[in-house]
Amino acid sequence: MDGDLHDTPEDLEALRAALIAERGRRIAAEAHAVVAEADAAAAKARLSGNEALIAHLKLQIEKMRRELFGSRSERTARLLDQMELQLEELEASASEDDLAAERAAARTATTDVAAFVRKRPARKPFPDHLPRERVIVPGPTACACCGSSRLSKLGEDVTETLEVIPRQWKVIQHVREKFTCRDCERISQAPAPFHVIPRGWAGPSLLAMIVFEKFGQHQPLNRQAERYAREGLPLSLSTLADQVGACVGVLAPIFERLEAHVFSAARVHGDDTNVPVLAKGKTDTAHIWTYVRDDRPFGGAGPPAAVFYYSRDRAGEHPERHLAGFSGILQADAYGGYSKLYAAGRSPGSIQEAACWAHARRKFFVQADIEANARQRASKKTQSPISPLALEAVRKIDVLFDIERAINGIDVGARKAARQEKSVPVIADIEAWMRAERARMSRHNDVAKAMDYVLKRWDAFTRFLEDGRICITNNAAERALRGIALGRKSWLFAGSDRGGQRAAAMYSLIVTCKLNDVDPQAWLADVLARIADHPVQRLAELLPWCWAAEHERRKLAA
Repeated sequence: MDGDLHDTPEDLEALRAALIAERGRRIAAEAHAVVAEADAAAAKARLSGNEALIAHLKLQIEKMRRELFGSRSERTARLLDQMELQLEELEASASEDDLAAERAAARTATTDVAAFVRKRPARKPFPDHLPRERVIVPGPTACACCGSSRLSKLGEDVTETLEVIPRQWKVIQHVREKFTCRDCERISQAPAPFHVIPRGWAGPSLLAMIVFEKFGQHQPLNRQAERYAREGLPLSLSTLADQVGACVGVLAPIFERLEAHVFSAARVHGDDTNVPVLAKGKTDTAHIWTYVRDDRPFGGAGPPAAVFYYSRDRAGEHPERHLAGFSGILQADAYGGYSKLYAAGRSPGSIQEAACWAHARRKFFVQADIEANARQRASKKTQSPISPLALEAVRKIDVLFDIERAINGIDVGARKAARQEKSVPVIADIEAWMRAERARMSRHNDVAKAMDYVLKRWDAFTRFLEDGRICITNNAAERALRGIALGRKSWLFAGSDRGGQRAAAMYSLIVTCKLNDVDPQAWLADVLARIADHPVQRLAELLPWCWAAEHERRKLAA
């Protein structure tokens, strides 16, 4: 310290120069630190942007593979969900780091630090049907260069920003004027317009929104009532429930025609899932059954459709009742309740069993899931042993799936011919290998149980070789039930058996709309507005696929 004091200049001018030099060094050091901070922020933003871009490209590749080859396994849907969630998090982090890099670069305005600009995937233009509102930014009145006011318009640049108008509520008043006759004093008045519900107060668009939110978006009515109250419209839970019950009753004729369409098919997919239902002081386990008609895999002309049913238990009497008038091919799992349906001499006709290779593969895959084993090892949990036989079974069955992806969508004859040429040798190899390996194993072995599941139902598993209409999986029914599996976490339980039956009817209409690429809420709003005065003989015109064709014709005519 003393040395530093002795080194201090005694001359005032020299002292001032020393202070200026010291200040310059500090400013330079601070500028250097700011530049380093900006460079670090830019590097971090660049890294986040690259990670987001990689995740985006991986997701696009996986989606294109799915469209081109179909689902490779039952895990593909979960894999896509995980990739989309990962992309969501990486994109949000990249945007956050991008803004931080811009702020850091702005603090170094006097230096030569280049701002980082993240490369984003090209955004699609906004749809043409959206209305455009032009906001004119006033142009200059004088030249910024010479100050002249002699300006002529050269053109314009348009920057589009997507905006949303908050939901608006309105009351529509239907005014019917009364007139009296001066000759006979009779009163004349136009008839009242049809309401969706007798003495109803809600319009069709509002009813469609309430119903679709409850059954399509899995938002219980109590949550909807809370949201409406925050928007300034207090609607009680009982009021909303009354409208839902009435809508289900109004749409019942549409459900009946949908049911007739599904069971007129030569082949349907069947499956079920459990749903909790409220009971006295507890919840019981009920079941939702689905039957899906989907002729698209073999190029059939019939539009896809699905019907759902509710039951309090899983007794075999329920599918017997559902399929009482059906004869043809039933694609389903090995549930014992279907056994009476396959009996010879059944009236009105026999039902042939077509087993699901996805179910068979799943039993082997559980014992050959290397990825799950790696996760267990990483988390230091007890590892499930990998069975070489199960892994070999998965590989052999995957060959069948590869063949099916190549022939998906072609006509029945071509599918059968391709299967006879390519799938028959694969099936023969699988059977010979399974029977040989099964003879060496104990009946208590898990792989042996998976083999028994297939070998005991070999006729049902190989029926697809002789009929081009049959799919090798029951995935169509499983996809139809996916919404219910997701919704269980939102609505917790069905309130009653009647509530389960209403839900099944509405699921039938909404899932059928989705199968035909129809917006369920738009369909509900239009059908509810028209069904009251629609001729009963022409109700089939309101089915989703007919409605979509008519809607497209009206749009083209307009």
